[in-house]
Amino acid sequence: MTDVNTDLRLDGRTVWVTGAGKGLGRAVAVALSQAGAHVAVTARTAADLESLEAELSVNGGKVLVLPGSVADSAAVRTTVERVTGWTGRLDAAVNCAGVSPHFTRSESVADEDWQRVLDINLQGTFYCCREAGRVMLDQGSGSIVNVSSVHARTGFERIAAYAASKGGVEALTRALAVEWADRGVRVNALAPGYFRTDLSSGLLDSRWGERIVRGTPLGRVGDVGELGGATVFLTSDASRFVTGTTLTVDGGWTAR
Repeated sequence: MTDVNTDLRLDGRTVWVTGAGKGLGRAVAVALSQAGAHVAVTARTAADLESLEAELSVNGGKVLVLPGSVADSAAVRTTVERVTGWTGRLDAAVNCAGVSPHFTRSESVADEDWQRVLDINLQGTFYCCREAGRVMLDQGSGSIVNVSSVHARTGFERIAAYAASKGGVEALTRALAVEWADRGVRVNALAPGYFRTDLSSGLLDSRWGERIVRGTPLGRVGDVGELGGATVFLTSDASRFVTGTTLTVDGGWTAR
């Protein structure tokens, strides 16, 4: 018989969170720290990470700040080397880094906008999985969580590049889960619905916001703190028999 309370703790474990400067990534980093993890955080904006470091340190959390872009494979490799040099291991990685949709009609999407979304959301996620996976495979254990979206599986106007990138993230997740399972590494995806963040506020406050709320059975958008528990679950021993799946946290959006 397992102890759920113990299984959900991350005491002494090293977890790396990308895209941790704002929004969902920041909330995830806070939740993991509260569960006892040593948290290494990456984002493109150093000032955002400095304020996060101060927030986590107040609660006694051990935190490592590593500014950088996930779209740069060499930088990702260096980041993972610094994380493992910090504590000697890497127990979990949560790939939150991503860019939001340009919200442009598909026939008007510029080549460079399409490529930028794929470079960060899909290619960057692969780089992070590859480098974190190498460490975890050597250890014989680890958990990777890739942040997807409800729009990996549900259609919506004007987000073709974003939807394609997140569909790719889920396919990548399943492929890596099957490939790495026999060597002790679990790979899952987390698919948020609509949460209010700095990036989503413009959309939610526009004419589209009412439609989004109507389409969510719980009748509201999520609070960023409501994603933390799902992330702790997927990175902890409570999910030791879970791999290759997508956990959807969307207020019922995809149930319709």
